[in-house]
Amino acid sequence: MKQAQVLTEKDMKRVMANIARKPFAARNRCMLQLSWLSGMRVGEIAALRVGDVLDADGRVRGQIQLKAEQTKGDAARTVLLNALAQTELAIYLRALTKPKSTGPLFLSRVGKRFSSNSLCQVFLRIYDEAGLDKATSHSGRRTFITTLAHKGVSVRVLAELAGHRSISTTQRYIELNENVLRAAVELI
Repeated sequence: MKQAQVLTEKDMKRVMANIARKPFAARNRCMLQLSWLSGMRVGEIAALRVGDVLDADGRVRGQIQLKAEQTKGDAARTVLLNALAQTELAIYLRALTKPKSTGPLFLSRVGKRFSSNSLCQVFLRIYDEAGLDKATSHSGRRTFITTLAHKGVSVRVLAELAGHRSISTTQRYIELNENVLRAAVELI
């Protein structure tokens, strides 16, 4: 089974530069950053409501409590947001006019909530326009997991962050390359 491309830092910069020149730049940047920085699935991003990311005081939360109906497998899970993801959300939210806490966080160009499929198509178009023809809506999630694995985060922690029930599922997300293998043998 062919897997989604894991993105390099250069790839991500290329995507961000391309997004900056297109309509809906703030929205698209935030959606992709959530994928890359938190490992959220595209369906989870599509299902987000404003109230999921903002607390009662209007501040961006450090974690998102996803309800079972917002996730794959119908199991509630917590998504942790690092400082950069929180900043991206804050920037995006400042651009919205009077967002309703119960309303969708991300709206399509016609002002409707994205479905999982329609958001997959948006991600594919963004990657394609940036010249990344092997990247898919799953690339951000694979990049998140692979990056943390290469930094030494245990597969058990990765599984929890990804919302996987089995570490064997998580292990399939981790891309290995010669540099990683070389670095491993140099530890001896």
